[in-house]
Amino acid sequence: MPAAPPLPSRIYVRLPNWVGDVVMCTPALRALRAGHPQAEILVEGKGFQRGLITALSSVDGFIPDPGRRPKDLLQHGRLLAQERFDWAVLLGESERAAAPAFLARIPVRAGYGRGLLRRAMLTHRLSRPKGRDGDPLAFSMIERYSRVTRALGLPDHGSQMDLAVTAAARTAVAARLSAEGLDAEARLITVVVGAAFGSSKMWPPGHFAAACDALFERHGWRAVLAPGPGEEALADEVAALAKHPVLSITQPVLDLCELAALLERSELVVSNDTGPRSMAVALGLPVIVAVGPIDDAYTRHHLKRQRVLMADVHCRPCHHQVCPTDHRCMTRITPDQLVSAAEELLEAEGPGQVRP
Repeated sequence: MPAAPPLPSRIYVRLPNWVGDVVMCTPALRALRAGHPQAEILVEGKGFQRGLITALSSVDGFIPDPGRRPKDLLQHGRLLAQERFDWAVLLGESERAAAPAFLARIPVRAGYGRGLLRRAMLTHRLSRPKGRDGDPLAFSMIERYSRVTRALGLPDHGSQMDLAVTAAARTAVAARLSAEGLDAEARLITVVVGAAFGSSKMWPPGHFAAACDALFERHGWRAVLAPGPGEEALADEVAALAKHPVLSITQPVLDLCELAALLERSELVVSNDTGPRSMAVALGLPVIVAVGPIDDAYTRHHLKRQRVLMADVHCRPCHHQVCPTDHRCMTRITPDQLVSAAEELLEAEGPGQVRP
């Protein structure tokens, strides 16, 4: 690894693609800001990430993702060259994520060097640690991104994830809830039924419906389903299966800023292992999460206010997006187990400690 680079005045950061990963990279962004408070930090990512990330004090501006076509990457490289960045912090780990910074000849280009082409694009290369079997080791994504900023000579600035909730998002969500008869005193839980990764990460709709009913009957919580784009039918299915009223926010779905405001408004979050889970953890909320095909080591952090449910099956973690068999890693997590975990977590919180 080269020596620590010269001090930067302009820093370009390529974000990861997944929402959860964006939240989990915020400690690395905070380390950049703390290490170089005078520098201008611009982040590049998917358009839907803009509001979520630009609300943070560690970020000064947002650059839209240029797309996948080679001609778009070439043009984007020329545009980045005109910006005269000193550092490129490449948290996205693909060749495509590194190509514009390489084409722009940004002097310092740091990130994980997975594959020969990606390694050739970097000046400061990291390798994923490997286990005894020689395969890449699964470990916390917070740590994974923080290793990049450490490689640039920056000490950690805490591991807490950052998520800002805007006043505009609070107002919009309050209006949506009020229109459904849920005022500021309503006791809500947010339920995340989808997962952008694929169906293998999704707890069955009938299980979600049964858990929502039990939590309503025992504690009076109204479940609010907050699907992402393309998950509307799944949320409506859960709502239709539930015996008690469940609000499915689908027309339109919430954007990420509004989702953050809904999570903040909730007493409990029930989620698949997907991006909103990390958003809820960043807000300090009690979270119950069902984990199936993905190794839980990637998100094994900040567990005090979480309960992670996993079935003891031989085939997990398989990392398949679609289960090739009977989806036992998720179907064997029962609604009763989830409800018991929620009650155990909230009992451990103590009286009056439900809302953070």
